[in-house]
Amino acid sequence: MGSDIRKLSLLLLFLPFSLWILLLIILPHVGMVILSLREKVAPRVYEFGFGNYIDFFMEPIYWNTLIRTGLMSLLVTFLALLIGFPVAYYIAKLAGNRTKGMLFMLCLIPLWVSDLIRAFGWILLLRESGIISSFLVSSGLIDTPIEFLYTDATVIMGLVYTVMLFMIVPLVSTLDGMDNAMIEAGYNLGGNGFTVLRRIIIPYAMPGIVSGCIVVFMMTAGSYLTPILMGGKNSSWFTEQIYDQFISRYNWESGAAFGFLLLAFTSVVVWLGLKLSGQTLSSTVAKS
Repeated sequence: MGSDIRKLSLLLLFLPFSLWILLLIILPHVGMVILSLREKVAPRVYEFGFGNYIDFFMEPIYWNTLIRTGLMSLLVTFLALLIGFPVAYYIAKLAGNRTKGMLFMLCLIPLWVSDLIRAFGWILLLRESGIISSFLVSSGLIDTPIEFLYTDATVIMGLVYTVMLFMIVPLVSTLDGMDNAMIEAGYNLGGNGFTVLRRIIIPYAMPGIVSGCIVVFMMTAGSYLTPILMGGKNSSWFTEQIYDQFISRYNWESGAAFGFLLLAFTSVVVWLGLKLSGQTLSSTVAKS
């Protein structure tokens, strides 16, 4: 009787999560795949085939944009790791309890507003008549205003700012469980700071590194507002191609195919990252 109650309690506990996974993730993706396999042969006449995928690979601008989005997402992920790792290490191993809370609060501040507001905040700072350009002109450092927006650099900067928290949190979670005696032992055995970092800290933090990189990469590749608003007409982001198929051209079949290709592409990149790092998805999630 007691075991039956425990099983029922466990079932009820996981039921909302299971429904969330089924209704909001599995079924929409299944529907997207089915929709992507519909070819329009006449007005309101469809047949199943791979024409939407063939059209994608036959048009260089589509797959070039996908590859470019992947490469820039990898760059954003690398920069977020490069900046976030020292911050996470300081929070986890060096900061006091009160300082930890304050630093976490500072990391959370960007999430208090929407992506749209954050993007417009960068626009106010970086546009030709913005705060930075006006300050440089008034201080005499430049003669004419400079347009800092609509470049790859500003898009990358905005994306790194947006995803930084999602890199720091898993790193802090992993590093917080590391015994300080391991670091002290590394120094006692004659290692310098770089050796201890390379041989002890990074291997221990690898699950958090991989977990943070996966989250940041997937979020960056699927981002829409920041690349479009900060990149302007010069932006070449694959989510814009998906939006164009769905909304501008009202071609839901091609839009579904593009969406599935983005999911497949990012999944392959994540799989390769796991293989190269020697990690598994289950162990990474469990340890971070």
